[in-house]
Amino acid sequence: MSNQIFERARTFMYRNARPLDMARFQYHFEEGSKEAVMQVLSCYQNEDGGFGHAVEADCWNPNSIPLHSNAAGSIISEINYENAGHPVIQGLLKWYMSGACFNGKSWDIVVKSNNDYPHAPWWHTESKSSCHTDYNGTAQIAGFLIRYGEAGSEPYRLGVRIANEAAEALVSSESTDMHTCACYVHMLEDIIKAGAQQEISCKTLKERLHTSVNGMITKDTSKWGGYVCKPSRFMNSRDSEFYPANKEIAEYECGHIVDTQLADGSWEISWGWEAFPDAWAVSKNWWKGQGIIENLLYLKGFGNL
Repeated sequence: MSNQIFERARTFMYRNARPLDMARFQYHFEEGSKEAVMQVLSCYQNEDGGFGHAVEADCWNPNSIPLHSNAAGSIISEINYENAGHPVIQGLLKWYMSGACFNGKSWDIVVKSNNDYPHAPWWHTESKSSCHTDYNGTAQIAGFLIRYGEAGSEPYRLGVRIANEAAEALVSSESTDMHTCACYVHMLEDIIKAGAQQEISCKTLKERLHTSVNGMITKDTSKWGGYVCKPSRFMNSRDSEFYPANKEIAEYECGHIVDTQLADGSWEISWGWEAFPDAWAVSKNWWKGQGIIENLLYLKGFGNL
């Protein structure tokens, strides 16, 4: 069955995926190279080092903004790229350090220039200034700065400061949303990979994240047809420290993925936006490519592929 799942998904990717997601797919499942992913990713990078051009498929803003830059950084981390001296990474670090879309505490999660291009309603703003939304995006950016900034460098020190402030905010808050929580999980992973645990209060952060993750996963699987929080939001293998407390529901998701694959090899997208129907038709296909990669990585991580 898993071979059929993979072959259907592979066919969809070769027929529909954009080059960036195709390079990611080939790296993860067909012995493709990390360098190929970085080469395609560089095409989304602007001269200032930031990223635009719908790296995050719900927003077609071509300008350098934190939303797209964070999405690019997520892909770099996803393929476990280790050469921090790569021009793409150095350019991104330079953009973060430029102060663009940054208020000294957090990076803008929504920017006004989004309004000029096709976008989902949650990336729209009527505010005269850009919007800051707790640590959604910012926590993950802090992790990227710590992982790819040279220890002791200005980007690294900024990442450590923001990570500590983010950790303190999370510990003192009563609740957070699943998107922000996922950013914290990514931040923690990057801190550990950078060997920077001594710089951040990781023990307390871990304890708070376990409480948040365990309480946030939607245990009622009858609701999984909608936009809900599944284990895959926070993990994609049994090696995750969040797996033991969520073992049963995490294993269940493997079967759910198998059972819900569509005939064309993709999986349904549980959200949409109406204001730009032509653009959404394209973005929806892009998201399907993303979903295929995530679902196959989940099955692979749990030994089901």
